[in-house]
Amino acid sequence: PRLMVTLVLLLSMLSLAAPGKLLVVPLDGSRWLSMREVLDGLRQKGHEIVVVAPEISIHIKPSENFVMKMYPIPFTKEEVHRSIRSFSQDVFQEGSFLERFLKVYGRLKSISAISSSTCSHLLYNKELVSYLEESKFDAVFTDPILPCGQILAEHLSLPSVFFLRGIPCGLDFEATQCPSPPSYVPRPFTEHSDHMTFLQRVKNLMYEIPNYFLCDFVFQPYAKLASEFLQRDVTMTDLLRQGSIWLMRLDFALDYPRPLMPNIIVIGGVNC
Repeated sequence: PRLMVTLVLLLSMLSLAAPGKLLVVPLDGSRWLSMREVLDGLRQKGHEIVVVAPEISIHIKPSENFVMKMYPIPFTKEEVHRSIRSFSQDVFQEGSFLERFLKVYGRLKSISAISSSTCSHLLYNKELVSYLEESKFDAVFTDPILPCGQILAEHLSLPSVFFLRGIPCGLDFEATQCPSPPSYVPRPFTEHSDHMTFLQRVKNLMYEIPNYFLCDFVFQPYAKLASEFLQRDVTMTDLLRQGSIWLMRLDFALDYPRPLMPNIIVIGGVNC
């Protein structure tokens, strides 16, 4: 009897390790280049992968390692490319905090309009969503900095795996309930380390104030879209809280220590 129990347990474990079916909702740009390497590795392990992407993309291309499902969007390739390129240039320009904040704010406004419209065309593509509903996926793999993939995961009642570098305004801290004291965790643009003087901690706290306006502006269209599509009131934080696993592309050589929750796994990797 003991041998039979052992065999049953081993067989059940093998079934858990069997290849699965993964729905991937990626973002274009360097984020896709990092995600694509992960998908290649998953395919080698026998997993079935379906990637959903707009017809107009800069880097997302068909591959023999996954099935590509595309949907139309009302933008040209030049408009998408210009939006991504301009944002990247502004982020790395030097200048005062106010100058950089205003430039990034303006570019985010443009990117947010394109991205939320693109997401809407995915969610309300009845033929594609019907295919996804019938395909019986095991999980959704997505970068949640724009939560279209998570909205789909909620609609399909699927667990989601997040693959990301970070989310603006500390929403990743808030959604995972990670402690984020301004006396310890440096904010963007401050150029502080995790060892700050009293005045630097005061500055670190003040730099967080504009984030409330920035994030509300950038992510509110997604909260509205998710509420309409899911037919219940949803916030950006509500969506992010549903992530089962957070694969964070943090690196000990680039990032300062920060508190983490058990479902957050630091994996390093290519970021830009």
